[in-house]
Amino acid sequence: MTPLLHALARHGRLVLVLGLIGGVFAPEFAESMAPLIFPMVVFLLFLSTLRVDVLDAFPGWREVPGYLGITVVMQVVMPLVAIGFLWVSGGLASLLGIGVVLVLAAAPLTGSPGLTLMVGGHPAPALRQLIVGTMLLPLTVIPVFWLMPVFGAPEVVAMAALKLLLVIALAGGAGLLLRRRGAFFRTAHGEKAVEGVITAVMAFVVIGLMSAVGPALRDSTSDVWVTLAVVCGLNFGAQVAVCLTLTRRGQGAAAPAMAVIAGNRNLALFLGALPPETASALLLFIGCYQVPMYLTPLVMAPLLRRASG
Repeated sequence: MTPLLHALARHGRLVLVLGLIGGVFAPEFAESMAPLIFPMVVFLLFLSTLRVDVLDAFPGWREVPGYLGITVVMQVVMPLVAIGFLWVSGGLASLLGIGVVLVLAAAPLTGSPGLTLMVGGHPAPALRQLIVGTMLLPLTVIPVFWLMPVFGAPEVVAMAALKLLLVIALAGGAGLLLRRRGAFFRTAHGEKAVEGVITAVMAFVVIGLMSAVGPALRDSTSDVWVTLAVVCGLNFGAQVAVCLTLTRRGQGAAAPAMAVIAGNRNLALFLGALPPETASALLLFIGCYQVPMYLTPLVMAPLLRRASG
C-alpha cells in the first residue's frame, strides 16, 4: 500500500487533472459523490495536520501580527476593492460579480496545505493562514456583507464560520495528536504516504464539485466559457501577483504557500448563508472555480518552485 501512496504523491498533479476530467465526463458518478464533499474536506484537514509537524501547525506569537495582516488584506481589502471596481463598472449585481466578491471574502481553502505540497512549498504557513483566516472570518465578512446584502445576513455566515472552526479544531487536533503518537508519520516515508492519501481525497472531492459543470460544458453555452475565463484569471492572477511581490521583497521561501492561499479560497462555507435562488445560480461559478484550483499544481508549480529557489 505504501508504494501506491508514494506513487500517488509523486504524480499528484496528474491525478488532480484526472479528477477534473472524471467530474466532467462521469456526471452520474459526480452526483453520487456530492454528498461526501464535506466529510472529505474535513478529512483533508485531518490529513494536512497529520502531514505537518505539530510545532509548525500554529504561528508563534511574533508571527501572529503578520498572519493577521495577511488575513485583513485577503479577506477585507481585496473584496472591498473588487466591490468598488464592480460598482463603477456596473457589474456588482451580476452573478460573476457576486462570485468574484464571494471568492475574495472567503478564508483559505481547506486543502491549501496539500496544494502547497504539490507545488513544492512547505505546508505549515498555508495551514497557519487557514487557521487564522477561518478564526477571523466571522469578523472579516461584516464590511463585505454590509456592502453586498445579497450574500445574506452576516450573523448567519458568522455562525457557519464558528461551526467550521469547531470542525477544524476537532479534525486538526486529531491529526496533530496522531502525528505526535505515531512515529511512522514523522518519517519521510510516512509523510510521503500521507501526501498520497491527500492527493486521492482531493481528486474525489473535485469529482463531486464538478457535477454542475459537466452538463454546461457539454451544452457549450457562452456562460460557462466566460465564467471559466474569469475564474482562471482571478485565481492564477492572484497567485502570480503574490508570488512576484514576495519574491521582490526577498521572501521567496514563503511564496508557494502565500500564493496558493491567495488564489484558492473556501467558497462552500458561504452557501448556507445565501438565498436559495442565489446559491443555485452560483453553482456553475463555484464548479468552474475548481478548475484553476486543481490545475494550480500543474500551472503554477514551475513559477512557485523557482520563486522559493
